Amino acid sequence: MERELSTQEVADRLGVKPETVYAYVSRGLLTSRRSGTGRGSVFDAKEVEAVARKRRPVSGSPNGVAGITVRTAITLIESDRYYYRGVDAVTLARRYRFEDVAGWLWTGMLTEGVDFAPAQAALTAARNAVTALPAGRGLLDVLRVATVAAAVADPLRFDLTTETVHASARSLIGTLVAAIPVQGPADGTSPPDDAAVAANLGYRLAPGQPDPAMSRCLDAALVLLIDHDLAASTFAARVAASARANPYAVVSAALGALEGPLHGAASSGAHRMLAEALDQGSAATVVAEHLREGRRIPGLGHRLYPREDPRAELLLEIVAGWPAAEAATRMAREIAATAAARAPLYPNIDMALAVLSVSAGMPPDAGECIFAIARTVGWIAHALEEYDERPLRMRPSGQYTGPKPPQPIPG
Repeated sequence: MERELSTQEVADRLGVKPETVYAYVSRGLLTSRRSGTGRGSVFDAKEVEAVARKRRPVSGSPNGVAGITVRTAITLIESDRYYYRGVDAVTLARRYRFEDVAGWLWTGMLTEGVDFAPAQAALTAARNAVTALPAGRGLLDVLRVATVAAAVADPLRFDLTTETVHASARSLIGTLVAAIPVQGPADGTSPPDDAAVAANLGYRLAPGQPDPAMSRCLDAALVLLIDHDLAASTFAARVAASARANPYAVVSAALGALEGPLHGAASSGAHRMLAEALDQGSAATVVAEHLREGRRIPGLGHRLYPREDPRAELLLEIVAGWPAAEAATRMAREIAATAAARAPLYPNIDMALAVLSVSAGMPPDAGECIFAIARTVGWIAHALEEYDERPLRMRPSGQYTGPKPPQPIPG
């Protein structure tokens, strides 16, 4: 029998806290089982070693990619909190609009009162492109197509001066929101295209007229999701910017990475699970079904936050004040409590987005859409930083593992 490790031994091997080991289990990175003595969980030593190898940086590279050090002054994650340019992100989400905090990330100044109105040519092109999409397209498909269309309509897209990038980014975000078909009131009314991003997004993702409480929830979610250090999509954005891609191409590159099921698409699974639990009236039944089928419980745990995800804490707090979200909030807490009966697990931002989207009657991929709109601000902030670095520095060296040449020509 292969050697088995206790939770503490795994924590020591990986250099993390025991709580983080349980978070790895919740995210499917490790597999645990009850020990034969019934005293705690045990882990396969080979699987733990494989995780350790993946976590080990390449020699001489703090970021794990040989030859690349990413300097950034945008976001710091530390001690279960995270900060935008040194200011607590949760505090910013409590006090300021999404548009204001975008200015903080881009310039280091809070730009209150600035709107994100789309350029008319870009919006027309984006809407025409979205209309041409086949049935069954998702919200991220809409955003990707709208980004390309807006780029083609902007003759200044290759101008990488800071002021022009800011203007292009504001117009692009406004275009992305306004290009989403309206799901709002039956009479077809919708806010003007230059309305606040959160209010405009509410009309387009939820049926019925969005009330101020829902708009407040959306605005907080957008601020909380603006950036989160070098996530996969953000690194993709920086690679594109390193090659001096224009802002639209930077966002396109990031959207491609975002669609992965382990990144931006994670909230869709949490939405479906929460909706199913509400339909059945039982958190325990849904959790048991996920575990029986070998699926991890979506919306719980985060590898960077051994305890509560601060983004989820605030968003769930704000959503709890919205009467329409009472049932979904209660069920999300029941799911977390059921899943954490033997190991500490806490709701993450995907679960908080699920509570918001389910309560508002939004489609399952609404959380992905909110994530993408918000993160566009962060991608542009990172692109602006990368434009000031040496071009093409995001170029790791490949380690060839194929057959040694010369090889015979295939016949």
